[in-house]
Amino acid sequence: MDDKQNIEQFKGQPRLPKFAIPKRYDLHLKLDLSDCTFSGLVHVNLSIVESTKFIVLNACELVVNLVCFTNSLNHRFSPCDVALDGDDEILVLVFDEVLGTGEGVLKIEFSGALNEHLKGLYKCTYVDKGVRKNMAVTQFEAVHARRCFPCWDEPALKATFKITLDLPSELIALSNMPINDETINGNVKTVCFEESPIMSSYLVAVAVGLFDHIEETTADGIKVGVYCPVGKSDEGKFALEVAVKSLDIFTRYFSMPYPLPKLDMVAVPEFSGGAMENYGLIIFRENEMLHNDLRSTAAKKQILTIVVAHEVAHQWFGNLVTMEWWTHLWLNEGFATWISYMATDIMFPEWKIWTQFLQQTNGGLRLDSQEQSHPIEVEIQHAHSVDEIFDAISYKKGSAVIRMLQGYLGDEIFQKSLNLYMKRHAWNNARTEDLWSVLSEVSGIQVNSMMDSWTKQKGYPVISVKSKDCILEFEQSQFLSSGFHGDGHWIVPITLCLGSYDRSKSFLLESKIENLDTSELFPSSDGKNEDEYGEASWIKVNVEQSGFYRVKYEDKLGARLRKAIEKDRLSAADKYGILDDTYALCVACEQSLSSLLSLMDAYRKEIDYIVLSKLIDVCYNVLEVLRDAIPDLINALKEFLINVLLYSAEKLGWESAPGESHLNALMRGEVLMALAVFNHGKTHEVAMQRFQALLDDRSTQLLSADTKRAAYIAVMRNANTSRNGFESLLKVYREADAVQEKERVLRAIASTPDPDILVEVLNFLISEEVRDQDIIYGLAGISLEGHEISWRWLKENWNVIINKYGAGLLLTHFIRNVITPFCSNEKADEIEEFFASHIRPSFAMNLKQSIEQVRIKARWVESIMQEQQSLQGLLEQLAHKG
Repeated sequence: MDDKQNIEQFKGQPRLPKFAIPKRYDLHLKLDLSDCTFSGLVHVNLSIVESTKFIVLNACELVVNLVCFTNSLNHRFSPCDVALDGDDEILVLVFDEVLGTGEGVLKIEFSGALNEHLKGLYKCTYVDKGVRKNMAVTQFEAVHARRCFPCWDEPALKATFKITLDLPSELIALSNMPINDETINGNVKTVCFEESPIMSSYLVAVAVGLFDHIEETTADGIKVGVYCPVGKSDEGKFALEVAVKSLDIFTRYFSMPYPLPKLDMVAVPEFSGGAMENYGLIIFRENEMLHNDLRSTAAKKQILTIVVAHEVAHQWFGNLVTMEWWTHLWLNEGFATWISYMATDIMFPEWKIWTQFLQQTNGGLRLDSQEQSHPIEVEIQHAHSVDEIFDAISYKKGSAVIRMLQGYLGDEIFQKSLNLYMKRHAWNNARTEDLWSVLSEVSGIQVNSMMDSWTKQKGYPVISVKSKDCILEFEQSQFLSSGFHGDGHWIVPITLCLGSYDRSKSFLLESKIENLDTSELFPSSDGKNEDEYGEASWIKVNVEQSGFYRVKYEDKLGARLRKAIEKDRLSAADKYGILDDTYALCVACEQSLSSLLSLMDAYRKEIDYIVLSKLIDVCYNVLEVLRDAIPDLINALKEFLINVLLYSAEKLGWESAPGESHLNALMRGEVLMALAVFNHGKTHEVAMQRFQALLDDRSTQLLSADTKRAAYIAVMRNANTSRNGFESLLKVYREADAVQEKERVLRAIASTPDPDILVEVLNFLISEEVRDQDIIYGLAGISLEGHEISWRWLKENWNVIINKYGAGLLLTHFIRNVITPFCSNEKADEIEEFFASHIRPSFAMNLKQSIEQVRIKARWVESIMQEQQSLQGLLEQLAHKG
């Protein structure tokens, strides 16, 4: 009875008790890929730091067969009770005798099943000479090492790992370290890997399967290997090239060499994320690592570069210096995101990737304007809730805040600080405060007092700007898409320029309201009124969108900026920012839809990729909400949106020009997709002709990788009049050997307006024909007309979905993509009612955020309905403008 009561004390705790600390794991795993099971033996060298009758560690879905502890005096202790708690995922070992302080070895024999949920040690399948076979892969982040072997599964409890694997002799085994020894006994191969340096359990990795392999050695003697599906090693060359260059860039940037003898990257058929930065063995899903010049789009090439650079950056930021607890996850993900853009810019300066970084900033701004957002540093009370913070706040807001701080401190100070941070915390764990401390030390500025307002509270400010004579008034308040103003307060690095990028100023806005005298920035300081300077009097705040905040201009300043856009006086980043801020203010009902549409009209001649991409994004969102608000105006709106995009579409055409830029290829794909979604007759006509050419000849030059998706959308938009296109597209999917092509079809196939075909598509997505990980592509492409059908389908199939996919990350995609397109409070109520009896902790926050988005749009719909008359006249005028 006492023991049972004592075991209860360890339940419901966010962290393990620190009676015993692991120093070294000797792990031997035996894999049975036919039965999809494994067994294992682990010896853990422990320091007992506090006399105890208990050893508490993590284990989940494992069968524990034998346990004993041997102390340094060779006394052996067997537990009198072994309790495995499934809810808290802990293994409690109870001993009759007290274990005294000192060193010892814990031995545990265990077994488990290779699961199908893409976490822990799981199975996935590949095809070898027409036969489907099993392979084994790990995904331990955040808290899934415990599904493979009993361990202290917390990032601060670092140890060394010596791994041995028994596997079928014909397969290849990979782990964090190089192979030390390999023996074959009949059909079984035993592979022993070198012992690793000290690292966290979530970074341990294993991959066992059939691969082709290419490698290079860096100037520093690091072997970089790429493992691809058999026959596809050519498709790994680009990732290998990027990895080798990234290692060199980060070695120089951090003034610290890559610390392991090798770095392998492996592409596996099924993986829950895009990639995972395990120390020395980065695991990717195939379509994030494989590149083919003919099959891969410009967008995919760019994503691949950023993802590889991101995972290589983690070898320093995350693996060498690891966050102390998941509260500081952003130290890993925010920094790896920011620095992956830096590395990409060095490798491909012509991509203008820092301007494209604004899409990261925007993702953070969008989520962080919700009341259901969370601070960058968020307390994690239970392992199950960790997955939910791998979101736009940790990655996108985190990286944008770093970019803002780098801009404020300057590149040189920032780099010096990171070098010192790396040296000071190498092989250890760090908290956010440790980074601020180093930055303050190097810069002489109290960084923590400024940055705490950005990491410890949720949200961000909108800066309202007014002008009288030469005095600018700045006022900050918390921006919320709901239209309410929260009570947050920030120390904001403000940058501005007046009439020219040569006339600029920056300062810290520390109070709620501050005035700034700008007379020194005018062409002459003879006290003239600023209005007399005409064009030169435009004022742009947040230059190049370097700060994580929005700007609201009084009407006269907004009108001048619109003129500056029409006269092409502003940079791409600033044109992007003005449109993005205006759209956000419009959603919050702080500006009218009429003013947003008038601003969009100023972008008719836009040919810069990032600005056009934002314009298209706004077009989609306005169409979605107007469909609910004033359905009678939809056709006029579509006509206007088509007119706004036609200039760039005609300039780009369907076929690439010899030697054209990467950005033009990106732009072509997005513009043609938008025109297909808006049912532009000519685009549909050309798309259908080119699709037919593809059906006749899969290697036709008439559809490039960049334009295929637009054609597939056009096919599905017309599927209500002819099923043939839908069936032909399914055939393209089924016959495609390339993962890039399968993904492309999935992204377009749900864009049909036809309800019956859409249900067929949704059933197809959860069939055996589509890998679990790939469902997300199809869900993201559901047509505007299909939201109600998709919601009904989700409710009817909920039990099937939850049983098949579990309550992990995949489920959040079902929720987000099916729920967030709605725009009414009635629908939000209905969704809440359904989920009242179907909620799971792993998606609770995601569901609340999705429902909040619906309510935000419902409020916007009501506001737009008040504008009906003025909107009708404006749209007629804009739609027919030459």
